[in-house]
Amino acid sequence: MTLLVPLHGIGGRGDLPVPLWLAIYSATAAVAVSFFALAAFWSKPRFEPTAGGLRAGTPLRGQAGAGDVPLAWLTGLVDARTVRWLLKAIGLAAFGLLLGVAWFGSDSPSRNPAPTWLYVWIWVGIIPVSLLFGPVWRLANPLRTIAGWVPRTAYRELPQGIAYWPAVAGLFGFLWLELVFPDGSEPLVVAVFVTGYAMVNVAAGIVYGPPWFAIGDSFEVYAEALAKLSPLGRDSNRRLVLRNPLAGLATIPQERGMVGLLCLLLGSTAFDGISRWSAWTNQTGELGHGGHLLVYTLGLLVAVAVVSMLFLLAARATGAARIRPGGLGNAGLPGAFVHSLVPIAIGYAVAHYFSFAMFQGQEGLLLATDPFGRGWDLFGVGSTRIDYAFLGTGLIAAVQIGAIVLGHVLGVVSAHDRATHLFRRRQLRRAQYPMLAAMVAFTAGGIALVTAS
Repeated sequence: MTLLVPLHGIGGRGDLPVPLWLAIYSATAAVAVSFFALAAFWSKPRFEPTAGGLRAGTPLRGQAGAGDVPLAWLTGLVDARTVRWLLKAIGLAAFGLLLGVAWFGSDSPSRNPAPTWLYVWIWVGIIPVSLLFGPVWRLANPLRTIAGWVPRTAYRELPQGIAYWPAVAGLFGFLWLELVFPDGSEPLVVAVFVTGYAMVNVAAGIVYGPPWFAIGDSFEVYAEALAKLSPLGRDSNRRLVLRNPLAGLATIPQERGMVGLLCLLLGSTAFDGISRWSAWTNQTGELGHGGHLLVYTLGLLVAVAVVSMLFLLAARATGAARIRPGGLGNAGLPGAFVHSLVPIAIGYAVAHYFSFAMFQGQEGLLLATDPFGRGWDLFGVGSTRIDYAFLGTGLIAAVQIGAIVLGHVLGVVSAHDRATHLFRRRQLRRAQYPMLAAMVAFTAGGIALVTAS
């Protein structure tokens, strides 16, 4: 993405408060120690969505656990018709403003807030909003609302086997625009993409009904996956409860499309880091437009393929141990462990986008004071500029490394809990070695990608 300045990383190894080798060693050691501690003291599943673990062929659903705290007052508030309509109105207003500014605002990315709103406020903002408030995106999704305006007496059934693959395709298109297309920050490009994306999903929503958005709208599917790690969830009676986030994470659907979605997220983040290395930019800096598109597209595809193969091989290698009958869903072992990729994906996203969001996010507000480039100053910010001094490089590095380590530790915990359901105790540790190796590789690679120059 070529918004204003490449702020995803922390600027090179010199910003680390410790040497790079020590950061990688300490982080991978933390992941490994976590695994062996779990193997020694955690022998029964604690987060499976049914009391006896997953039943054969049963899709994962959110259910109340023994430790969940009911929130009756919050349930009444959130489910109130006024609140639902307010969320829909906010979503529609934000969507309309984004489109209006993208189409009719300044044609310069440095004066038009639409690119920053899309790539920072929406794409990065989905993470904290979903983690804090759960699946709120579904309630405010303007595309759902617009599709619902068209009266229908019946909807077509979704094609068999389609689950989540439309969302994977849409997400790849967005990530290609962000990471590959050199003019992805141009307001007109943003306008065309958002309009086209909305038209496709609204049309599909009209044909297939609300179920489409749960499997076809990339942003909603992504937000729903993140929301599984929220402390707010629903019990079997649809009441809001305060839960252990890892119990919510265990309800991630075991679908091949979900495996593809999360591997795409991890691989694209890896490519984002690689494309900022000086070794990469030195080799690709002189490419023409066509060459740039070809090389960067191949780079993105290769990064996603490498991450996907590493996860798939690690997951399937655990099958060398005997699996308890009825323990797997229709996506096999990769589907059984796909939920462990969610905290890793969040950790990678925080590591890559933290400083970018903190700095470029300010630009979104400063540009919003004159969204159409007419010389307005709606918020009275005048000539205010981005404050780059309020975060030190040491703090940024600590947040980035901490996010990667925490994400992988949570991934190890969730994978181990699922393994205690799948494997008998005497095989438990040996069965998990391949996944541990993958987690260690992801940890070391993630830190190298956000810190190396």
